[in-house]
Amino acid sequence: MISFSHVTKFYKGDWKALDDVHFRMDRGEFVFLTGPSGAGKSTVLKMLYLDEKPDRGEVLISFSKDLTYRSNEYTPASKTQSVRRRLGIVFQDFKLLGDRNVFENVALALRIAGHSRQRIKHRVFETLALTGISHKARDLPHQLSGGEQQRVAIARAMANEPYILLADEPTGNLDLATSREVVEIFRNIHATGTAVLMATHDVQLMESLSYRRIQLNHGALVNRDYI
Repeated sequence: MISFSHVTKFYKGDWKALDDVHFRMDRGEFVFLTGPSGAGKSTVLKMLYLDEKPDRGEVLISFSKDLTYRSNEYTPASKTQSVRRRLGIVFQDFKLLGDRNVFENVALALRIAGHSRQRIKHRVFETLALTGISHKARDLPHQLSGGEQQRVAIARAMANEPYILLADEPTGNLDLATSREVVEIFRNIHATGTAVLMATHDVQLMESLSYRRIQLNHGALVNRDYI
């Protein structure tokens, strides 16, 4: 489903954010992307949601025979949007719209995709139930705790039933107890068949789960057991 083939990415001229990174992730897998701050985790995720392209090497994302993205090929805007619609993205800082309530935050992506009102209502409450936040559907983000806001962000990411859920330090702003609750939501999502790639440097979190790890340091893959 995902492969990085000898990917190198430069920022500001000669700084290597990624240095000859080579790994793959299979369909339906749960993988931790780990390493200290500045290791290159966010750059990997940006390449997967097509916000960046490699300077060398190739990123391959394959959802089906009919929808495969290769970073070294010309990608029309319509195909970029098709790829992004099959990805769910969760950020550390939630990125909720402050002037819209929980229901509207989750519904927005479905409206953009052109779903009917009936489908939107059904899917929004389905994902809010999945993340345990249905009772807050009419609340605004500022009325929610950090953990509740992250539950909304996960529901929003799942609204379009993505093939892959990308999470960039999703527990970074949460306390230990809330982090465990959020991780359990990701485990439940994975159990439904959705692939999960979670960037984190939380060693305790990773050691509590037996998922595969891809480890980066200073932009390079440092654990070759996890390719």
